[in-house]
Amino acid sequence: MTVRELRQKYLDFFKSKEHTIIPSASLIPAETDGSTFFTTAGMHPLVPYLMGENHPGGKRVANVQKCVRMGDIDDVGDNRHLTFFEMMGNWSFGDYFKKEAIEWSFEFLTDKEKGLGIDPKRIYVTTFKGENSIPKDEESIEIWKNIFQNAGIETEVSENGEVSSRKKIISLGAEDNFWIAGEVGPCGPDTEMFYDTRPEEGEIRGDFQDLVNSGRLIEIWNDVFMEYEKRKVESEKQKDEKYEYVKLSQKNVDTGMGVERTLAVLNGKENVFETELFQPIFENISELSGKKYEDHKKEFRIIADHIRASVFMISDGATPLNVGRGYVLRRIIRRAVEQGRKIGIDIWLKDLAAVIIDIYSEAYPELVKNRGDIVREIRAEVNKFRKTLEVAHRKLEAETASLKINFLDAKIRIIKKVDEGMVEKIFKTITSDGLPYDMAIEAYREKGFEIDENALNILKDKLEKHKALSRTASAGMFKGGLQGMGEMETKYHTATHLLLAALRKVLGNHVYQKGSNITAERLRFDFSYPEKMTAQQIAEVEELVNAAIGARLDVVFEEMSLDEAKNSGAMGVFGAKYGDVVKVYSIINDQGEIVSKEICGGPHVKNIGDLGRFRIKKEEASSAGVRRIKAVLEY
Repeated sequence: MTVRELRQKYLDFFKSKEHTIIPSASLIPAETDGSTFFTTAGMHPLVPYLMGENHPGGKRVANVQKCVRMGDIDDVGDNRHLTFFEMMGNWSFGDYFKKEAIEWSFEFLTDKEKGLGIDPKRIYVTTFKGENSIPKDEESIEIWKNIFQNAGIETEVSENGEVSSRKKIISLGAEDNFWIAGEVGPCGPDTEMFYDTRPEEGEIRGDFQDLVNSGRLIEIWNDVFMEYEKRKVESEKQKDEKYEYVKLSQKNVDTGMGVERTLAVLNGKENVFETELFQPIFENISELSGKKYEDHKKEFRIIADHIRASVFMISDGATPLNVGRGYVLRRIIRRAVEQGRKIGIDIWLKDLAAVIIDIYSEAYPELVKNRGDIVREIRAEVNKFRKTLEVAHRKLEAETASLKINFLDAKIRIIKKVDEGMVEKIFKTITSDGLPYDMAIEAYREKGFEIDENALNILKDKLEKHKALSRTASAGMFKGGLQGMGEMETKYHTATHLLLAALRKVLGNHVYQKGSNITAERLRFDFSYPEKMTAQQIAEVEELVNAAIGARLDVVFEEMSLDEAKNSGAMGVFGAKYGDVVKVYSIINDQGEIVSKEICGGPHVKNIGDLGRFRIKKEEASSAGVRRIKAVLEY
């Protein structure tokens, strides 16, 4: 089965079950919510509807969603992990529940005409055994018993994780069969479907987790029954945070089936990298490097995965930066370059991006439309990384030359001073000078330094703490790039609306917002523009913003459909895809002319006369084709 056939069969099947087929949401979450860098699952854009809001498509929807998960980046290169992937999903918002969801899942998996035609004897399932005051999912167990019985398969329930040809329903705890997208939010027990990949090895028997780890059983579908909301509660006596599970106003279904993994299973492939989605990419890498995939699997997989993810991220509006989602994009492009250097590739990313765009052009035509932006951003980042490497290597040359010691001296010095100087220098080379870990270690060793296991462990510990600190800092972001929700942050956020309107008036309507960062002291605003602004243009933008502030105009808020918002001329963040119902904030002058009209999540002042005087302090380059303004409000 081809990937095109798989996607279409899934959507056609659920369309026949009265589901509205909706498009994939952007990889960049709607409303530019800074707390989550990328869309991580099909349910991510649908949380408001799981919580009770009405979806314009009705109570039943299905789609194929683009997803990115950052936690797997360091694991890419093995048989399983991907940064970017597609997730097929069907949802019920307070409509059907466990019986229909499970029966339709089994029907799609096993039906030879409408579905995938999988042998039902090769299907094993898990259910929730009960935990955290939430009862055992007896209903799902009974549904599965009836399904297997109707298929002529005798089935027992395993309560201890033991699997056999008869024990096809395995009851597991919350760690395996209770699903939630984050720390808190909508959640519920799930039932997962697994496929026996190697029946030729004889009757299946053994511990469930061992069978999964060995690859004998592989998960192919997950039905989540979202009927709870997990909330934080605080004990009045102990003041320690705990959680409670509260019943939602409606019972929901959220399912997920990975495109890449399912495609591999259907075609008898051992892993996702052997499918049609990756083979053309590997062929291109082989042509560019002169190397074979079989001899360099890890490098080929990392390059293919990271550039594939980069193509989709850039198409949806991400740009390489030193913070937030831009840092994730920068990191994976540079990691791909690093792996390319290992197999002898230097200039290659343009051709590779083109191959990836061609693979996905039918399913995601926006990639073809954004081809120029994709290639330009990747090329610019690669060139910037090359310069970073040159500077880092020059610094390293100067530093090691100044030591004037031979190999033996270097070895003694590092072992003796491992906690003091040398590890700190290597750490700085990685975190400040931009040399990747593997390159930095290799470079120091080439200079005659023997970095022992103790030194490596200390270095890795420092890098892990550095990463954790970065994650903590980025997790503190709010919507719209705000670092807080106070009075000044609200004023600066409102000022960005006036700034964008003024930039489009002075520079042209091809200007779009590319990002923002707002504190109580200043605003930082990134926008699409290919060249440095002149002093006159900066002055004109300032004048327009201050004229609007001086007119003391009200900020008007409305909710409307996304189509209505676009037709009314409301601006959105470039590359972002919003929900079907959006918030629109308008500023209109006394003549009835629109000064600013944007799709936005807030917060905003009620009257822009409260902002004070607007002054641009700096205008500079942010990245290729993106300029940055830093501005303040003065009183």
